[in-house]
Amino acid sequence: MSARRLLILAEGYSGDPHYGKTMRGVLRYRREDVVAILDSQRAGEMEDGIPIVADVDSSLCFGPTRALVGVATQGGRFPPAWRELLKACIRHGLGIENGLHEFVADDPELAELARRFAVELLDLRRPPAGLDVPSGANLELPARIVLTVGSDCAIGKMTVSLELDREARARGIASCFVPTGQTGIAIAGWGIAVDSVVSDFIAGAAERLVVEGHERGGELLLVEGQGAVSHPAYSGVTLGLLHGSAPHVLVLCHRAGATEVDGYPGHPLVPLPELVELHERISLTRRRAVVACVALNTRGLSDVAARTAIADTEEETGLPAGDPVRFGAGPLLDAVLARL
Repeated sequence: MSARRLLILAEGYSGDPHYGKTMRGVLRYRREDVVAILDSQRAGEMEDGIPIVADVDSSLCFGPTRALVGVATQGGRFPPAWRELLKACIRHGLGIENGLHEFVADDPELAELARRFAVELLDLRRPPAGLDVPSGANLELPARIVLTVGSDCAIGKMTVSLELDREARARGIASCFVPTGQTGIAIAGWGIAVDSVVSDFIAGAAERLVVEGHERGGELLLVEGQGAVSHPAYSGVTLGLLHGSAPHVLVLCHRAGATEVDGYPGHPLVPLPELVELHERISLTRRRAVVACVALNTRGLSDVAARTAIADTEEETGLPAGDPVRFGAGPLLDAVLARL
């Protein structure tokens, strides 16, 4: 099997921290797999030491073997111009890894082209067969389960889970990051995108994931959170994930200074102390989860302002707080372990 050498497709989005989050996540946690980034608007620049190219032809000198869709567009569909971009990748022998809701393998034209050029079309969000409701195996695992939850979407729940996993592994703990979204799957190489699962089976999918995480050797399972329970659009996936993963401990994630749901003006965020109580109350009655700490996303703040925000959060919630990317995940992991 050829090595995974990724050309990240980020046309028009490589500079966008929100819609380019798949690209950014893979660059941070699987940078060794990436050989080039495609974005004609930034051709000739570098991103974290990786060259940005204008088109597929310009990437070939770096020897890519696969093309990863590195964007998360609103609604999960391809911009119209991307069809030609995907065709160009296939014609140059590059398999496609796609995390959008629009499946490339279901497109007859792309599928036929992939057959002709003998490349794989992999849809990361396609649910596996045989999903069902939980069986109770989530409550029988001899593992400790930690789930990240949030005040909003796209604020760093995956990042916090990965940083806690890194820190745990550095301490010699048998830790496993459990991916529940397309970017996490692209990083870890396994998982289920729970936002593509039939709603009745989300909890069952989450149970399957924690069972697999334990089978992969995880004694401490760091489950990637999705959505937000108070979000006007994406609350459904959050509750199913909470009940199906049956966590012992929760880590509450929040963007420092945010007051409204992103993209929904007029929808105020629930105050952090209320979110702590809410998440604990809606956890399974057979396993009441506790919020151990608050992980803050302080991007855009100075170090002084970030530390002030952390101190204010600790005073507001009575819980340890920190930014694991900026200041390290150690204190947050300490808080998690203390509650397990």
